[in-house]
Amino acid sequence: MQYGICNLSIVPLRNEPTDSSELVSQVLYGDLFKILEQRKNWSRIRLAFDGYEGWVDNKQYVEITESQYNQLTQEPCKLATDLVEFIEDKNQQIFPVSIGCSLNGLTILNHRYDGHFIEKKNDKSEILKWAFIYLNAPYLWGGKTPFGIDCSGFTQMVYKLNGYKLLRDASQQATQGEALSFIEESEPGDLAFFDNNEGVIVHVGIIMQDNYIIHAHGKVRIDRLDHSGIYNVDTRTHTHKLRVIKKII
Repeated sequence: MQYGICNLSIVPLRNEPTDSSELVSQVLYGDLFKILEQRKNWSRIRLAFDGYEGWVDNKQYVEITESQYNQLTQEPCKLATDLVEFIEDKNQQIFPVSIGCSLNGLTILNHRYDGHFIEKKNDKSEILKWAFIYLNAPYLWGGKTPFGIDCSGFTQMVYKLNGYKLLRDASQQATQGEALSFIEESEPGDLAFFDNNEGVIVHVGIIMQDNYIIHAHGKVRIDRLDHSGIYNVDTRTHTHKLRVIKKII
């Protein structure tokens, strides 16, 4: 088995080994992964954080040893907390990194970082504070940054910044936590999941106080939440059908 670490800001994780393939997620700076298959130009990887799989360009990561991989995956996760900060490489060249990227591999990569970071679990009351950082970020299928993010990428990154692991897709996240029977039982920071006409869970958002929800739909936005689902305050229509509410923390 081979192992790798992302040494660039935001690397696309694709469904197939080609630049024109669907973006299924993103690999952020410092993310660790196992290399499942390696071809001339592309590698199929499995991310250490959530087990998600996809293809990355071989020019957009560096290989590390098994012992380095094991050491880094066992350390408490140190995450950048500024919207944008800068990494300096061994040649004193700088490049930007986004909030939520992992800083554990700085020494292995011979990089320097002087920005703010966090490496502890937060109380549940902190969830919404971090969610608001992404407010008005544009929706991007497969995105995980303030410059483009999807619904489950949003919830995953917010929980990650607070020290908790969520799986990548909304349908996967819906398998985690404890189901609640009524909205009234929920607390700010709980997750609400929504399904389509076939009963497949396709959307997720973070519950706020007073029957509001913050979620990524066109952009990261705040809407009303009721027993039917999400009520868009701009269009005055229901946009998503409520399936289940989950308490993760």
